[in-house]
Amino acid sequence: MTLRTATASDLDQIMALERASFPSDAWSDAMMAAELDSPHGRYVVDIEAGQLRGYGGVRAVEGGADADIQTIAIAADARGKGRGRALLHELLTSARERGAREVFLEVRADNPVATALYVSEGFVEIARRPHYYQPDGVDAVVMKLDLVGWAAARGSSDARGSQNRANFAPNPGNGTNLARVCELGEPGADAASAPTAAPAPSAAPAPSAASTQKGWC
Repeated sequence: MTLRTATASDLDQIMALERASFPSDAWSDAMMAAELDSPHGRYVVDIEAGQLRGYGGVRAVEGGADADIQTIAIAADARGKGRGRALLHELLTSARERGAREVFLEVRADNPVATALYVSEGFVEIARRPHYYQPDGVDAVVMKLDLVGWAAARGSSDARGSQNRANFAPNPGNGTNLARVCELGEPGADAASAPTAAPAPSAAPAPSAASTQKGWC
């Protein structure tokens, strides 16, 4: 898995996955091209053996307090391997680097796998938009993440992981491991078991400037 910033040369592969992932409400080529070219966000692609396996985008204006996850999509045969989580982490990190303190997203109410991923990363449900996704008429679940807290917790986790790896490093004196290495986190899972999201208010907040969001596939 190789993550890098998307470029205009990725548009054809992105659109092929876009149409496969969101057959009823796929963006147009022109809309996606504008997203890739915008200075107010970042799109990331997941490349393996020269093929695009996933992509995602975040709208995060430099210096702004809020950011919006625009979309994440993973090829059907590449799911369940942690790619969605890796893309999400990359987008959240980019948003924090641009100064965002909170991140919002909308996910289809009929996509429990994506919802579980978001909840496991700390997102909470704050509202619902009835019949938001058309022509299917599926509700949108509006979620919010305290990005400052997420980044702080992740920093602590990374530090603990580095210490554990140091503790478990081979002993140069006798060439044997001091202990079995145990990977931290949940390896290989796009969605982890997670607590139920908080109950949502009956009314949704006003849409943000990034009104083209869609749920993760």
